[in-house]
Amino acid sequence: MEVEAVRGDITEQAVDAIVNAANPSLLGGGGVDGAIHRAAGPALLEECRRLGGCATGDAKATGAGALAARYVIHTVGPIWRGGGAGEPELLAACHRRSLEVAAELGCRTVALPAISTGVYGYPVELAAPLAVSAVEESWREPIELVRFVLFNEGHLAAFRRALAGRSGS
Repeated sequence: MEVEAVRGDITEQAVDAIVNAANPSLLGGGGVDGAIHRAAGPALLEECRRLGGCATGDAKATGAGALAARYVIHTVGPIWRGGGAGEPELLAACHRRSLEVAAELGCRTVALPAISTGVYGYPVELAAPLAVSAVEESWREPIELVRFVLFNEGHLAAFRRALAGRSGS
């Protein structure tokens, strides 16, 4: 499996599935979540309404509406409360469950944002190595490529450092 980090707009990724850093309602919000809902169009919201929400650390899939991807995998990351409220375990669970759902759907290529590092306040310097490690530890067929798609240079740099520092490099 190849894992990479690029700067870009996750809504423009031509992959089998993109991961949405959603809120528990799955009905859209700010940041990545809002951008995905706007780009996908009303069909995504209609499908999300039928899912009945999502627990923190879990993931659920829908079609991708007008996006280039085939699926959107919605996962709810933890809100940062200083690190002592189970945030690392929940963030790792988001990545594991997202890849599990992607594999069940037969996806070969998956794009992920920096889950929880926006309005949920998870420090990217802590989130990036955890995300990279969780993705590598939970790899499963048929997934061949996991692409972290980061919106700004600071997040991109953090994920590139995490990729450079992982074991086996």
